[in-house]
Amino acid sequence: MWVQPWDAALDESEWRTWIADGHDFGQLTVNGLPGHPPAVVPTHFACDGPDLLVHLACPNPVWAAIEHDPHVVLSVVGDYAFIPGPWRAKPATPPHDGVPTSYYAAVQFTCRAHIIDDPHAKAELLERQLAHFQPDGDHAPVAVDQPPYGRMLSGIRGLRLQVTGAVAKFKYDDHKPVEHRAAVADRLDQRGQVLDVPAARQQRRRLDRVGPWKS
Repeated sequence: MWVQPWDAALDESEWRTWIADGHDFGQLTVNGLPGHPPAVVPTHFACDGPDLLVHLACPNPVWAAIEHDPHVVLSVVGDYAFIPGPWRAKPATPPHDGVPTSYYAAVQFTCRAHIIDDPHAKAELLERQLAHFQPDGDHAPVAVDQPPYGRMLSGIRGLRLQVTGAVAKFKYDDHKPVEHRAAVADRLDQRGQVLDVPAARQQRRRLDRVGPWKS
């Protein structure tokens, strides 16, 4: 992922906070077997210390590719919006001369995948995922000898993704003047489509931290 200097994460805690703030669904990209394209699997994940935890169904065709090459990428994208050209026109220029762009936040994790097949280890992985997604504990215990999960464990395989690198991008026109960024955030709130409001929130957050861009 290419990152302009003004789109880069301001520090590691910025992207870690963004991931922890409910951005726990991504696309797992696996190198294809020789002669085949890469495979992309949409999936939830949970953080476990420095690692990421995933489970997929046994019939999923990605397993052979992961066994062949365990180097994978998990990509997370959110808080995105299309910014029309007139919103970005420079002062004293015709609105239709403005050039459109996309706003978004993204984190890409480069990982080494470790497959988990032991039933007890898979149960532990699911417990850790449930602790993240259902922290109130409103679920049955995940145990190899108890329903409802026990009989279902044979139908999944677990993945512990050992993160070897992370690249983050927050693309919200931080190199533009303060007045421009504030005006676009207001327009996003007014339009209110899909993820416009979260995108505006990210732009204002970055604006508060960055202020006028200095190269």
